[in-house]
Amino acid sequence: MKHSTIAAVPSQGFTLNPNLDRAELARAFAANRRIRIENLLTRDAVAALHDYLQCHDGWWHLINTPDGIFELDREDRARMTAKQRRALQAQIDAGVRTGFQYRYEGLRVPDGVEVSNVDNPLHAFSALMDSAPMLEFLRAVTGSEEISFSDGQATAYGPGDFLTGHDDNVAGKGRIAAYVFGLTPRWRIEWGGMLMFHDGNGYSATALMPRFNCLDLFAVPQLHSVSMVMPAAPERRFAVTGWLRTPAISPE
Repeated sequence: MKHSTIAAVPSQGFTLNPNLDRAELARAFAANRRIRIENLLTRDAVAALHDYLQCHDGWWHLINTPDGIFELDREDRARMTAKQRRALQAQIDAGVRTGFQYRYEGLRVPDGVEVSNVDNPLHAFSALMDSAPMLEFLRAVTGSEEISFSDGQATAYGPGDFLTGHDDNVAGKGRIAAYVFGLTPRWRIEWGGMLMFHDGNGYSATALMPRFNCLDLFAVPQLHSVSMVMPAAPERRFAVTGWLRTPAISPE
C-alpha cells in the first residue's frame, strides 16, 4: 500500500525546473490530453539516476503469457534451454498477433517511506514524484485536483522488447494520467522504442523518440504502445513509468 508520508522524504538533489511555464503547459495538455515536458529536472541528478539504472544487475524481464506474467531475472534466462526459449517466443509472437502483449525489463520501486532509501537514486526519484511540490505541479498541468499520489517502476527496453497497444484504463486503479520520464541520453529514431499514440482512425500514430530528462504526461484512457527496439540498437531505452492516481479508490 502506498503511504502518503513519503512526500516528506528528501529528493536527493532532484529539483523541478523553475523556468517551466505551468500555464502554457496546462493549455497544451488541455488541448491534446498529453504533453512532452523537456528539461523537467536538474540535469546532474538525472544523470546519476541514468547511471544507476544502466549499471544495475537486478532487472527482471517481464513477459505476459496465457499462463500468467513471467518475471525472469538474468539467472532464470541463462538457465533456459533453447527449446524453452523457442516456446516462450512462440507465445510472445502469438500474443502480438491476437491481443495485448509486452516484453521489457523492469525494476520495482518500494511503495512505503519506511522501505525507501533516499541514497538510492531510483527510490529518491519515486519520493520526488510523490512529493507535495511535484504533485502540485502535476495537478496544475493536468487540471486534475483529484491526483493524490503516484506510483511507478523503472523500465528498460533492449533489442526485441516492445509493448503493444493499450489505454491504461484498469478498473479499480483510479488512474488519472500516465507518465514516462525519459532517461535515454542518446538514441536514433531508426532504433525503435518509440512511444506511439494511436490515432482514432486506427491507421496512424504519433511517435515520440526516447529522450533524456523529459516527461511525457498523458491522460487516461489513451491508446498507446512502445514500438519494438531494433536488434541493432547499441543501448537500452531507459525510463521511469507510472501513473498519477486518485484517492477515490484505495491503492493496492
